[in-house]
Amino acid sequence: MELFCLGLNHRTASIELRERFAVNESKLSEVAGTMISEAGLSEGVVLSTCNRTEYYAVAGNGAEAQRKLRVHVEGMIGQALDEEHLYERKGEEVMRHLCRVVSGLDSMVLGETEIFGQVKQAYKIALESGHTSGGLNRLFQKAFGVGKRVRTVTKIQVGQTSVGSVAVDLAEKIFGSLKGSRVVVIGAGEMSRTTAQSLKSRGADSVIVTNRSYERAMELAREIGGRAVGFEDWEGMLKGVDVVISSTSAPHYVVRSEQIEAVRKDRKYRPLFLIDIAVPRDIDPAVGEIEEVYLYDIDTLQQLADAGRAEREKQVAECDGIIEEELRKGGLIQ
Repeated sequence: MELFCLGLNHRTASIELRERFAVNESKLSEVAGTMISEAGLSEGVVLSTCNRTEYYAVAGNGAEAQRKLRVHVEGMIGQALDEEHLYERKGEEVMRHLCRVVSGLDSMVLGETEIFGQVKQAYKIALESGHTSGGLNRLFQKAFGVGKRVRTVTKIQVGQTSVGSVAVDLAEKIFGSLKGSRVVVIGAGEMSRTTAQSLKSRGADSVIVTNRSYERAMELAREIGGRAVGFEDWEGMLKGVDVVISSTSAPHYVVRSEQIEAVRKDRKYRPLFLIDIAVPRDIDPAVGEIEEVYLYDIDTLQQLADAGRAEREKQVAECDGIIEEELRKGGLIQ
């Protein structure tokens, strides 16, 4: 049996291309089942986050299965992809790659913490659906053990390790404390979820979720212990909230300066913190010119997150050494 992986991530593909490959968590099992059937696989796990979509597989004839899987994957979006976009890993390369992913070494923000839970959830779905067996079970379980050790014995997580955590740190500096603060989340994607969870972990009291699909708004609201409102009603929430997180796929601005200006008096000119984590941007930059408004987009947050990257990069060699040691100890590589 042969192990291989196909994938694309923030280094190889634009956000527009990643969006076309993205698989909703509710569809992970279905997509894994389809790829197993069409590519003749023995096992399969699909991992999909805002920064990557990867297909892990085991097959008797690896080369033929890999070719069929690539055809299947390209067929999903109706275009062929070159090596610049869709990378392939085989055997030991897959093991090293997954360990680096789980450890946060392959993330947009080096050392990020969210990816560990995302990989565990993707694996859990595949396991419970019967899409894994000895090969992938051993691989993923080993990777989780390696990831825990990397995060425990190194300083790879020193400093802010996600765009969401950077945004929350900024919000705390502005408000002094987030305890009791009220948040509205526009959009129900992965970035919205992680940022909202970070805010709740720091004391945010009320989280309101809105999305063009009310069903998705309800789903995210349930997950983070908030409440959902219809997309046509979110503007009415501006009078009472302290933080706005926006991450939709709209081709135009969702939040405009006139909307904020209209509620300033009712808000008694209290500070308002806006986090725009959409590409293209959701919030008109003119909003940031309003006196008591603090606006940050994803590029600004990324720059702030990268300020701590130099220290974490010093840890990468140590992390890779741990991965090699653990894989050799487990007999997964020679």
